[in-house]
Amino acid sequence: MTAPIPREIPDLPPVPGVPVLMPSHVPASAVMAPAHRPLVATYRLLIALAAAAAIAVEVALGSPTRVLSHFAVQSNILLAVVLALSARRAFSARRALPAGVTGAALLYVAIGGFVFHMLLADASTPYTMTSDADLHTVWQSVAEQVLCTATPIAAALDWLLLTTPGRMRLRQASTWLLYPMAYLAFSFTRGELIDPGTPGRYLYPFLDVDLHGYKSVLANSLLLGLAFYALAVLLVAVDHTRPGPLRGRGKTGFRL
Repeated sequence: MTAPIPREIPDLPPVPGVPVLMPSHVPASAVMAPAHRPLVATYRLLIALAAAAAIAVEVALGSPTRVLSHFAVQSNILLAVVLALSARRAFSARRALPAGVTGAALLYVAIGGFVFHMLLADASTPYTMTSDADLHTVWQSVAEQVLCTATPIAAALDWLLLTTPGRMRLRQASTWLLYPMAYLAFSFTRGELIDPGTPGRYLYPFLDVDLHGYKSVLANSLLLGLAFYALAVLLVAVDHTRPGPLRGRGKTGFRL
């Protein structure tokens, strides 16, 4: 038989100290609905349209297959898609796209602009392509400047002034490099499929295996990869130190 249940249960001794909730920060976006921002949506849509128009000019005046194989063109296609989606979300008061997506699009157009201005458009470098630029029409030159100069700057301004800071993560920096690595493999594969001696077999002089050999090209790719990773880390660092959109940083969450 079991012992009878007592009519009264004695009180438990009090727990010493007063329980205190640990402080935590909840982002404002978790408790506040995103705002309707038509001007931001218009700005992003204009950038997307400018990138799309420049790509259309390049395709119409050049070889579509060759044009669409360029890194700057591919990165601008991604940027146009991302900004068009971001414009729709800003206009319809929906939550922003993940920072990993928008950060990748920004990094890739920044890489395209960096390579163009530091290596290809500089006549003093051994990898310059200024002689090829002389063969371009006026419209091709304008489209090239839009893709390699205007859209990277416009995308950077959108990120700096119109997006919430502190959303990027350092672990994303290495993930973002998967596409440049895939593009390197694509460049080598494309070169092997084209007959040796064919003009434009390799799209960029620093990736030209016929001129420099695989050893030099891989060394160039390693140096550029390290520079791209440093640029990605810099984006993450700036993202966590820059102020909020068009105002002082302040506190962006509620303390519980």
